[in-house]
Amino acid sequence: MHATPRAFGLIIIGDEILSGKRADKHLPKVIELLAARGLSLSWARCVGDDRARITAALRDAFASDDIVFSCGGIGATPDDHTRQCAAAALGVELVLHPEAKVLIEERMRDVAREQGQVYDPARADNVHRLNMGVFPAGARIIANPYNKIPGFSCDGPGGGTVHFLPGFPVMAWPMIEDLLDRHYHAWHHQEAWKERSVVVFGGMEAVLTPLMEHLEREHEVKVFSLPSVDHPTLGRHIELGVKGRPEVVDRAYRELLSGLQSHGAQLGPEMVR
Repeated sequence: MHATPRAFGLIIIGDEILSGKRADKHLPKVIELLAARGLSLSWARCVGDDRARITAALRDAFASDDIVFSCGGIGATPDDHTRQCAAAALGVELVLHPEAKVLIEERMRDVAREQGQVYDPARADNVHRLNMGVFPAGARIIANPYNKIPGFSCDGPGGGTVHFLPGFPVMAWPMIEDLLDRHYHAWHHQEAWKERSVVVFGGMEAVLTPLMEHLEREHEVKVFSLPSVDHPTLGRHIELGVKGRPEVVDRAYRELLSGLQSHGAQLGPEMVR
């Protein structure tokens, strides 16, 4: 494992998200799960059920040095392409993972038992369900506590690791939590992070940009500007702030306030996160 945390990314796959049939829930939840561990999401990408686009997105992820969670499209219906695209992006064959086969068969036995039926492994639908365990060669399985049907992880030639998870939040989220706590625990809360900001009334971003650039250059912080034109209580304003290591944030924030006052800015509430 790297001594310092690698960047985390998220790929959300499915036409239903882009068409608006379903609202994405993965992005805010992954941000929440990472933040609870002192980690953050560096990027996110949403892709429809198009093999060429999915393969391209996965190829980029594998070529990076990032840890990427990919949610959706790992089933065995005609609109599920993620497993095939992962193999194409890696240039390897798809193979039935032996551990996945055992887990899927266990699940099918459980379902048959619940329905009062005898499990028949040769029945066409049961044979088809084994496709959910057909992963790129060399993949590692991810346990699914909800229904035993596993996800899988693959490492790319560029150093990127992609964890492939179901699109269902009830399955994906516990699987992501387990991955974060088992594989990336050493990175939890490794880097302290602080954010301080102030509401600026009537400020113009273009006028404040030189001050923002100066703060980033001199203090090794990130400066952010969040304008709002119709806030229900504050009205038109800019939330202007700095974020980074606590020891530099406080110093940079003091200079931010001094710079704003020299511009004659009208300041409102201050926030610390």
